Amino acid sequence: MDELGGRFWLSVVGIALAIGIGGILLFTLIGFAWYAWGFFGALIFFGIVLIGAGWLIDRSKARQSGP
Repeated sequence: MDELGGRFWLSVVGIALAIGIGGILLFTLIGFAWYAWGFFGALIFFGIVLIGAGWLIDRSKARQSGP
């Protein structure tokens, strides 16, 4: 059985740390929005953020496909 190299394990640890830090930031942002505006305010805020992200992604895909 081949051994997995150190580079592989460093990448696994790096990806795990990135996911962990991203999760902490996401839940902190959700907590702050919930505390500041309540449930419906946080829901509206994240809806607007997700619609904006979708619009940006759609716009970049439209540019890539050309006229």
